[in-house]
Amino acid sequence: MIGTQPTGAIAGAVVSTVSHEGLSVHVDGKPARLAIVLDDGTIVSAGPAVAREVEAVAINGYRAMLKAQGFLRTYGQPIAVGAGGAA
Repeated sequence: MIGTQPTGAIAGAVVSTVSHEGLSVHVDGKPARLAIVLDDGTIVSAGPAVAREVEAVAINGYRAMLKAQGFLRTYGQPIAVGAGGAA
C-alpha cells in the first residue's frame, strides 16, 4: 500500500483531486458524478456530497494509518447498532 497506487482502471473515466477543490470525475471528457448505488440499482445518493464523504473517509483512514492506527476501520458516521448487536 505504500507508494503510488495504480489508477486508470475504469475505461474512459478520470477521477482527480485538487487539495482545495476535492474529488471530481470526468467520463470521456464530460463532467460526471459519483453515486452510491444499491445492488438492485437504487441510487441512494449522488453528486458532490458523495465525493466529499468519500474524500473525507479516505483522508481520515490515511491519517489513522500515519498515527499507527491503520488497523481501525474508518467510517463517515457512526454505524447504527440494532437489537441483535453490532452492524
